[in-house]
Amino acid sequence: MLILMSLVGLAMFICYIVVLIRVFKVAGPGHGFVSIIVCGLWAFVWGWINAAKQGLTKIMIIWTGLMILYITLGLLGGFADLSARSMR
Repeated sequence: MLILMSLVGLAMFICYIVVLIRVFKVAGPGHGFVSIIVCGLWAFVWGWINAAKQGLTKIMIIWTGLMILYITLGLLGGFADLSARSMR
């Protein structure tokens, strides 16, 4: 489970970098630095707001799906850990 979560996290990071590069090119360094400081949340929001104009729709759908998968895997891993501890 941990390896799968790591791979999903890496894929999410790649999506973040792709959108971050577009933020710097289109919105300028101010928005780019805000995206870095806020750890991707602003890049994610900016990406969805500008997805149609900037041709980011596919990457944003992938990034959103990866986020949902990552959260789901985290919850499943946490529940599996809790049930394994209760059996001891």
